[in-house]
Amino acid sequence: MFEMARDYVMENTNFEILGGYFSPVSDFYQKQGLAEARHRVRMCELAVQKSSTWLMVDSWESLQSSYQRTAIVLDHFQNELNGSDGEGGIRLSNGEYKPIKIMLLAGGDLVQSFAAPDVWATADLHHIIGKYGCLILERTGSDVYEFLLSHDVLYKHRHNVFVIKQLIYNDISSTKIRLFIRRGMSIKYLLPAAVIDYIYEQRLYQND
Repeated sequence: MFEMARDYVMENTNFEILGGYFSPVSDFYQKQGLAEARHRVRMCELAVQKSSTWLMVDSWESLQSSYQRTAIVLDHFQNELNGSDGEGGIRLSNGEYKPIKIMLLAGGDLVQSFAAPDVWATADLHHIIGKYGCLILERTGSDVYEFLLSHDVLYKHRHNVFVIKQLIYNDISSTKIRLFIRRGMSIKYLLPAAVIDYIYEQRLYQND
């Protein structure tokens, strides 16, 4: 997702990509099938440590003692990168500082959950999309453009929404990876080798 998003940004916008962050949720998210946060953080670190110069892992969300809403997590990145007083950001050649634009990268399936009852607070959606913006990667079976037109918040902030068309369809998901492991099926080449080794060393997902 990150690589597709970077290609899209470079080809279709005036933005300059500075970095991308994985932010694993804490154990208090309590989604069935998730490994402990410490394992998910480590797998993300292994996935990027040798293969990327711009992707990073931020463990703040995973270490919180309660579930943090997406809007709060984006506020965390805003404060860390731009400063709580708004005087941070990236230093330009003339010595001035320019604020870094924070954006949420999401799959089309996640975005469609915006319309699900009692899942997202409307105020949070305005905060996420209106203040920060969203890069949406198309997923098989999801019509992002139709949803964008029909969803009031997305349409209101459509200038801050960027839809990325998949040029090579990739239907790999964490749910399918976990299922393959439980069934004893091969996941070779579906994940970085270091992550696969870690999963089997720690015996993750095998007894879910």
